[in-house]
Amino acid sequence: MNYNPEKHLDTIVVADCLEYMRSMPDDSVDLVFGSPPYEDARTYGIGYRLKGQAWVDWMVERWHEMQRVSRGLVVMVVEGRTQNYRWSATPALLMADLHRAGYHHRKPSAYHRSGIFGSGGKDYFRNDYEFCVTTCKPGRLRWSDNTACGHPPKFRPGGSPSYHAKNGRVKKRTYKPPTLANPGNVIHCKVGKGHMGSNLAHENEAPFPEILAERFVRSFCPPGGIVLDPFIGSGTTAAVAIKHGRHFI
Repeated sequence: MNYNPEKHLDTIVVADCLEYMRSMPDDSVDLVFGSPPYEDARTYGIGYRLKGQAWVDWMVERWHEMQRVSRGLVVMVVEGRTQNYRWSATPALLMADLHRAGYHHRKPSAYHRSGIFGSGGKDYFRNDYEFCVTTCKPGRLRWSDNTACGHPPKFRPGGSPSYHAKNGRVKKRTYKPPTLANPGNVIHCKVGKGHMGSNLAHENEAPFPEILAERFVRSFCPPGGIVLDPFIGSGTTAAVAIKHGRHFI
């Protein structure tokens, strides 16, 4: 199925995401956000069984199209698998392969959510976060509002801040608290029944909460802009886009 901007805006399109994105023009959306299959953790009813480097290669091929069509960020929530006391490291391998291929990373955000029971086994920490791997085209983003999900500053000025420069520590700066503080790159989310934003989310095998999508939609897609989620699942990204005055594909 080929991209049709008149028919497919604010529409969930059933198609192969790679083929569909290849039909889209360059820079045709403002943000790509979503979450692909986590290796062979689930089959999604289609027998999906890629793992390790094969999964990374599969993702890199799709990442090329996601970044080509996005004039802003591409953000994918990803996680590896731990089996026989060994983590697959696929998020790190994906970031490394994208870096070597010339993609411009922004430091990934951490999706901090309720830990998975038993995920640390009997000898290690419970897993409480997942990576939000993030790339963009070179240079400053065309549009952002990085305090859209901000909060009032927690601390009052306590003196002249300083920083370390090549010639030593500099103390000539003054600090004026902003109206809203930058929320930072650790996104704290409650998950599970009653915390996802919609009961429909639980019809997907691996939903993420609306608050996670909101951080990126509100901060990196302008009002009236377009968000693309190639792995739409139960439609969380689409629901958040509608809620905040954005379009979706």
